[in-house]
Amino acid sequence: MLPSVLFVCVHNAGRSQMAAGFARHHGGDRLTVRSAGSDPADTVNPVAVAAMAERGIDISGQTPVKLDHDTAYATDVIVTMGCGDACPVFPGKRYEDWKLDDPAGQGIEVVRPIRDEIERRVRDLLARLEIPVQV
Repeated sequence: MLPSVLFVCVHNAGRSQMAAGFARHHGGDRLTVRSAGSDPADTVNPVAVAAMAERGIDISGQTPVKLDHDTAYATDVIVTMGCGDACPVFPGKRYEDWKLDDPAGQGIEVVRPIRDEIERRVRDLLARLEIPVQV
């Protein structure tokens, strides 16, 4: 069974989508990647899409989804990003909380360093899960 990671932020439109994109890109078929939000937006943040496209990763086809119990309980590691009390806690799950600025309403020049920090953290997480990073 593949290890699984769930990236969660409030709107599932920026940070969690970028993290999932990097995890899919760097982890390949060696893990299951999911993302969700406690209050999902209608679409993925277009600036996040543009920032990821600069790295050759296409997240334009992703759709924000609502976090549900089945998804959370089917996941090994849950990574929350800035949702605080808006993200429910699922007992028995391994959690990480990544403090990251919110890219919502920001221009590309502000989103790029957020994207780069997310990639660094995803690579670190994959290493700790003993998943070789694909370039």
